[in-house]
Amino acid sequence: MRKHTLLRLALASALAIGTTAVMAAPDAGGQGSSAHGWHGHHDHHGHGQMMMLHKLSLSDAQKASVKQIVQAERAQNKAPREALRQQRSAFESMTPNQVGYQAAAASLAKAEGQATQDRALRKADLRAKIYAVLTPQQQAQVATFKAQAQERRAQWKQFKAQHPVPSSQ
Repeated sequence: MRKHTLLRLALASALAIGTTAVMAAPDAGGQGSSAHGWHGHHDHHGHGQMMMLHKLSLSDAQKASVKQIVQAERAQNKAPREALRQQRSAFESMTPNQVGYQAAAASLAKAEGQATQDRALRKADLRAKIYAVLTPQQQAQVATFKAQAQERRAQWKQFKAQHPVPSSQ
């Protein structure tokens, strides 16, 4: 029981730090990250990703590999996350009339942009590493799940178009 709880916590951590679209290739729109399959560019998708892992019936060895990959990713990126958090905090503590405020804003903006770029690259690397752990059959399952998710989204989009929300004005 404890082993399963620990594994669930590790996998939940993996999903929370951005295993967005772990199994998805970039979408047809060319936006760089897919909103299909193992999506999760928003934290509320983490549950769906956990369900995906459960549906794939990972072996104990695969679970251990995923856990190790995620722990390594988290450890490697702890210092950069903390540095950015400290930079944000320092900027937030400044007042707009303080000397260096604009320079601090520019520096923070640059750091945020670099962090976003780095995060996208780390997510892609993480997805690739986890995908490599899967068997060809599991990879095929992921493709099926991705297609099903796309179909559900298309149906939802069609439903919303046919049933618009009345405006409050």
